[in-house]
Amino acid sequence: MQSWRRKSLWLALLASWLLGLLGIFPLLRLAVPTGPRAGAPRGWPRWLDAELLQSSFQPGEPPEDAPPPPPAPRGGSCDWGACFDTSKCRSGGFKVFVYPAAGPPSETQHKILASLEGSRYHTVSPTEACLHLLSLDAPAGACGPLPPEWNRGKNHLVLRLHPASCSGTFPRGQAMVAEASPAGDAFRPGFDVALPPLPEAHPVRGGAPGRLRQHSPHPGEALLALAEEGGGWRMAGADSSACPRSGHCERDGGPEPTHPGAALPNATFCLIPGRRPDALRFLQALQAGCIPVLLSPRWELPFAEVIDWTKAAIVADERLPLQAVAALQEMPPTRVLALRQQTQFLWDTYFSSVDKVIRTTLEIIQDRILGVSARPLLMWNSPPGALLALPTFSTSPSHFPFYHLQRGSRPAGRFSALIRVGATGQPPLKLIRAVAGSHHCAQILVLWSNDKPPPSSWPETAVPLTVMEGHRKASDRFLPFRAISTDAILSLDAHSSLSTSEVDFAFGVWQSFPERMVGFQTWSHFWDEAQGGWGYTAERVNDFSMVLTSAAFYHRYYHTLFTHSLPAALRSRAEAAPGCADVLMNFLVAAATKLPPIKVPCGRRPAEAGPPQAPGGLGPAPQPAARDCIDQLAAGFGHMPLVSSRLRLDPVLFKDPVSVLRKKYRSLEKP
Repeated sequence: MQSWRRKSLWLALLASWLLGLLGIFPLLRLAVPTGPRAGAPRGWPRWLDAELLQSSFQPGEPPEDAPPPPPAPRGGSCDWGACFDTSKCRSGGFKVFVYPAAGPPSETQHKILASLEGSRYHTVSPTEACLHLLSLDAPAGACGPLPPEWNRGKNHLVLRLHPASCSGTFPRGQAMVAEASPAGDAFRPGFDVALPPLPEAHPVRGGAPGRLRQHSPHPGEALLALAEEGGGWRMAGADSSACPRSGHCERDGGPEPTHPGAALPNATFCLIPGRRPDALRFLQALQAGCIPVLLSPRWELPFAEVIDWTKAAIVADERLPLQAVAALQEMPPTRVLALRQQTQFLWDTYFSSVDKVIRTTLEIIQDRILGVSARPLLMWNSPPGALLALPTFSTSPSHFPFYHLQRGSRPAGRFSALIRVGATGQPPLKLIRAVAGSHHCAQILVLWSNDKPPPSSWPETAVPLTVMEGHRKASDRFLPFRAISTDAILSLDAHSSLSTSEVDFAFGVWQSFPERMVGFQTWSHFWDEAQGGWGYTAERVNDFSMVLTSAAFYHRYYHTLFTHSLPAALRSRAEAAPGCADVLMNFLVAAATKLPPIKVPCGRRPAEAGPPQAPGGLGPAPQPAARDCIDQLAAGFGHMPLVSSRLRLDPVLFKDPVSVLRKKYRSLEKP
């Protein structure tokens, strides 16, 4: 009898253990990410928290500074090594030829040409091209004939920005396909490129900024926004208790009304079904700063080859929506903040305009060509993004001005002085002595842009002095001169007048803010209601948004960005007016950093000024004929990148009770 009771007890324990295992198995499968099977396609991130989910990439992913290994081909026999000839790109560089439209060009084809014309990629010669681009966005939606140089699609990129374009079957052959929201079974990872689905009215350049203003949930904001079939969003609060398999959650008190005309949701999380037509909602959620929660998506993630989507999006199982909503309610505010900030960075950097989408596609292909010399994932997933971190300059984050804070480093303690002598300038002997007196100065470069020949003798200095021939253009100073040996550049005009103490203090400020421009003389921009456009002024006001490059510190990388990243039309506009070159450089730095410049003091008296200049004597004042420059540059950028500031940094040791001889910047301090 006792033996039978013992056996019954063991059987009951075994049955309860099996029932418990079967009951919690689905939750364990969600919470613990499992590695994909060998040969299976790379999947989306599978759960909600960064601690439970390391990355959307395969287990054993290399560190961020190493390029990812090429994934196994699927959806076809083509891969990067078999179907693309990189030898055509190594001699002549990465050049792109765009096939003309067979019939009347569509609006999308106009946008593609506008994006590429004047860029560093574009070429009008098909024989010089490394990549041939064929757009399938025809007006009638029908596929056009294959071009004569098709060659079975080798070294071709077939671009399809809208899912409805070219509805017929297109023989892709060995061509790469850049398609909006491609289906997983037809996508070839490492070869094809997944694009975001763009609306027809998507802007060519610039684009609307991200809409996130409140970076954390607050009482007036809904927890969830649910994509509706009619094109709107349905809001649900934190007490949501019913989420059917379709993803349409309702509040206990009844659903709020649907707003089909509302393009952008105002919620913390956006639940998006996994169907391909719902992919456009993904882009809307990014712009709104609403964290996308995708329910078992059946389309490829945009630019997943380089973008780490685990930092901005969430994927949940559509069979268990209630568990997903419960997990969203318990997510820590710090995690919510990080996800929302990343949505804004990705939207502004890669998705806000057609130009950025096309440039991102081409930069991904260029990184494939570079192979081990490609940019690390850190540069793709951290501000300012890979579009503003050109591989022609470097592929190491330590060489760029944007990553010192993340890496805990500082730029080297030396600078190069670049002094431009214009058509009316004289050899700046006094300025050369003042700059050479700084123990931070490594070299002095004189850019001679004068019709007269330079003098045969120059003052003796403790640092090397080199005279270079200029091209008589206002933007000459922004060329990436090989002679510059330091990260920091002190840009000067011949008529500028600075003391050694002013140079030393400004350089010390720049070392703390190496991504910004640090200058002595400022301009400010404003919106002119009467003219209906932008203007700028040199009047002394509290706010400023630009510093003159006639006396300013900045990183030498901005010379490379100015020369190789800006469209040719903007550079030509800057060459037409001297003041416009200063404005364009400030536009460029502000667009890259989203930060204003920094002003430092200057003790120059106006009586010492030479030619007509702005107040302070460090640079020319805006002329009436050039005041429309800022409006034209803003139109070229697609938005106004300048940021206003009131920050000025001064040495204030005069308030300390110490001897005057112990003060570092005695000539700058006024009691």
